Amino acid sequence: MGQTANPSRTKPGEARAKLRMLRGSPQKLNLVAQLIRGMRVDRALNELEFSKKAMARPVRELLKSAVANAENNHNLDIDNLVVAEAFVGKNLVMKRFATRARGRSTRILKPFAEITIVVREVKEAA
Repeated sequence: MGQTANPSRTKPGEARAKLRMLRGSPQKLNLVAQLIRGMRVDRALNELEFSKKAMARPVRELLKSAVANAENNHNLDIDNLVVAEAFVGKNLVMKRFATRARGRSTRILKPFAEITIVVREVKEAA
């Protein structure tokens, strides 16, 4: 009597990749996620390549990972992939203290975020 396998969370024709413990606020990460939602993968990679946002670099690497998952694990055609979903969540928040004048201190919050990217294969309209 073994444990039954968990059902896959990805639907047919989809692949996903997740990045956890990304050092930076979810608010800043969501700005980059909004930039690529609904785009074709090649265009999204181009946008992230030339974006001035610091969060664009790890999101670009994650998108490449999702494309590799689609190609190798799900046998999807990478030319027909679209960023179906890109959602951001909160993660750990490190709390630190900075010393201030008169023996006081100030709290410094160092947030972490996580992002999940789902790519979906779309059929070309004839």
